Amino acid sequence: MGFKGHEFIHQVREFSDQMVEYTSRHLEVDGFPTPLRLSTAEDVLSFVREHQITSIRLWFTDILGNLKTFEITPAELPGAFDEGMGFDGSSIHGYQRIEESDMVAIPLPETAQFIPFQIGPSRCIRMFAEVRNPNGTRYAGDPRNILRTQLERLGQKGFTHMNVGPEAEFFYFRSPHSTEKLDDAGYFDLVPSDTGDDLREATHFALEAMGIAVEYSHHEVAPSQHEIDLKYDRALEMADKLQTYKWLVKEIARRNGVHATFMPKPLAGENGSGMHTHLSIFDGDKNCFYQADDENHLSSTAKHFLAGVLAHAREMCVVTNQAYNSYKRLVPGYEAPVYITWAEANRSALVRIPLYKPGKEVATRIELRFPDAVCNPYLAFAVMLSAGLDGLDKEMDLRPQSTEDLYHMSDAERRSQGIGSLPHDLYAAVRSAEDSPYLRDTLGANVLEKLLETKMAEYDGHRLYVSSRELEESLKL
Repeated sequence: MGFKGHEFIHQVREFSDQMVEYTSRHLEVDGFPTPLRLSTAEDVLSFVREHQITSIRLWFTDILGNLKTFEITPAELPGAFDEGMGFDGSSIHGYQRIEESDMVAIPLPETAQFIPFQIGPSRCIRMFAEVRNPNGTRYAGDPRNILRTQLERLGQKGFTHMNVGPEAEFFYFRSPHSTEKLDDAGYFDLVPSDTGDDLREATHFALEAMGIAVEYSHHEVAPSQHEIDLKYDRALEMADKLQTYKWLVKEIARRNGVHATFMPKPLAGENGSGMHTHLSIFDGDKNCFYQADDENHLSSTAKHFLAGVLAHAREMCVVTNQAYNSYKRLVPGYEAPVYITWAEANRSALVRIPLYKPGKEVATRIELRFPDAVCNPYLAFAVMLSAGLDGLDKEMDLRPQSTEDLYHMSDAERRSQGIGSLPHDLYAAVRSAEDSPYLRDTLGANVLEKLLETKMAEYDGHRLYVSSRELEESLKL
């Protein structure tokens, strides 16, 4: 199969050239590729007029992390900035009941980016929207607003921001109806074995053109599995970028006759796709997780924060690992963590502390290894932060790190060290979450109840389904 990746790169470069010319002239930004950098409604309106933009896409997210969008014309854009665009919230999963359904989407000009390929005949920009109630107040059930609320809580404690760096893995298959692989390549393999290289390159360049910095990309361990790592950013901005990343990965694959999926465990007997997530909190330029005289270079802030994450790991799984299929990845033996503990370098632990490099204090962080990219990033970052802040509030003690290979310890050995494990399936995850004051406070009662209701329906659907394997093994009984 011949991919069109090079055609996409050419198209992205062509559109990026126009952005370079615009930003250099209007915003005094040099370099290539230069993403669009607008900050006010007037900036966006000027760009739309000058570049003859014909379509403006407003994006927001339902509680499961699905991107929602509607299109407006340039003529409607000034009114959208002034008054917002009304829509029926009762039709969005997890939003308002039908008797309270009127919602308003306010475009956020600082999130405007040029989509670096045409959608039909249109030249498009997209903006994320803040969802509000008709009276202008922020809608508490909007996942983006839920994350903003937790970040405001972080600010009230004297910190300025949380940095997040996700590593979201995915697979390329030949169609959305099968798991026929593109290749049998392995970790860091080169072309021609890695036949997804063109697709990754096109996606990498499209990300950069939309202002999303990429640290590196490569083939992953499993056949036809890939990873593009985004450079860390502040939590809210990173959640927006991660949603854009997931869309670009899937859209560029689709346009090239390939299916991309973030499904955690599509291939039995192979490694699944996770989203290792690096976290640190700052006060201005100071990394509040770093302490020079500590054995692990972790401050008391970092230790309390990490203790909170470990204390609430089981509860947060319904958000960070929300799919029935997520728990087919979270089993020993496939590089996925299961046991609730932490360690430096030990990749069998639930949370890893990357080794400290002298002079790199700013890079001190914790790495949560259990989430997967099917999650809603706004809610996932919110529950991670909220768990850490609970650890800070209660000054939770951090147990000693685990230096042994946890997969080769017996159950009795793990129990003797007080090491618990993540839920073994979606039902157990729901049960861990349903009576959680921490989750109820973080997500709000309405969002949590709707999420749990949806997840139980998903679990029941799988529980009641009779698979071909069951028929093969039991029909003769």
